[in-house]
Amino acid sequence: MNNSKAILTSASCRATGQLRRLGQSLWLDSISRSLVTQGTLARYIELYAVTGLTSNPTIFDQAIGHTDSYDEAIQQKTTAGNLAKQCSSNSRWRI
Repeated sequence: MNNSKAILTSASCRATGQLRRLGQSLWLDSISRSLVTQGTLARYIELYAVTGLTSNPTIFDQAIGHTDSYDEAIQQKTTAGNLAKQCSSNSRWRI
C-alpha cells in the first residue's frame, strides 16, 4: 500500500471520515495564504476529509492588516494598477 492510500485509510477511521460517510461535510471557517502555501490545507483535505472553506471580511481584514502574508501580492497589484493608469492616460495607449 502506498503512503497516500495509508493516509486515506487512516483518515477514513477518524471521526471526520465517519462524518463524511454519513453525508456530512467538514468545512474550515478560516482561509489564509499560509494555509494554502505551506501545504496545511492539502494535509487537512487528505487527513481529515475537509471539503470546504469559508471566510468573511473580518478574517481577511485581520490577515491583510496584521500579517505580511499579502504584502507582496498587494504591492504587485498596486504597481500593475499604477502602470495601467499611466498607459491609459497616454494618448497613444488605451486600456
